Amino acid sequence: MTASGARPRDAGLTAGALARILDHSVLKPEASEADVRGGAALVERLRIGFYCVQPAYVPLAVSLLRGVDARVAAVIGFPHGCERTPAKVAAARIAIDDGARELDMVLHVGALRSGALAAVQADIAAVVQAAGGHPVKVILETAVLTDDEKRIACRLAREAGAAFVKTSTGFHPAGGATAADVRLMRAEVGPDFGVKASGGIRTLADVRTMIEAGANRIGTSASEAILAALAHPR
Repeated sequence: MTASGARPRDAGLTAGALARILDHSVLKPEASEADVRGGAALVERLRIGFYCVQPAYVPLAVSLLRGVDARVAAVIGFPHGCERTPAKVAAARIAIDDGARELDMVLHVGALRSGALAAVQADIAAVVQAAGGHPVKVILETAVLTDDEKRIACRLAREAGAAFVKTSTGFHPAGGATAADVRLMRAEVGPDFGVKASGGIRTLADVRTMIEAGANRIGTSASEAILAALAHPR
């Protein structure tokens, strides 16, 4: 597995190396059990490093990937982040008990924009504690934040003990990951912290752009097409 601070090098990137930093996601609310099973089969076949699912599907994903070198991640407070902290904590504990080994939590964007910074940090810290040492990625929803708010959110996530900051849920109409946001986040958190680019990443060109900007984890539902493009360039 790629540690949170390990920056992948784009030059000479192989399909195998790229697969290990992909968070393959099946997160649409209409996703069926068959969709989750298909995603797990893809993760196993392509040796993808991480599989991100909704909390209700964590037990299934864990059972399907038992014995496979892939971590199951669960989303918490997804996609809006507006749940009260005890609800996020309870969801985090359940997900970990079910076998999730990473959590992707949505920051309370409205609280951040309201200037309630202590509350935002406490919210993150509570989920980090509930995760019991497993990595927590904090989703900022960068498309709706100013650059100053993004920097503040990065600082709060780091100070609260998170392992990653993440651009987007991929479900907000304002947009997803951009190279400019990844560069800003990397500059703010420094070289030894995780930066996950997620939201609208569908092509190998998108992935290369995000890695060049400073991402060391890529969230996508288009893993198969991306890896095929790298393994069999035209």
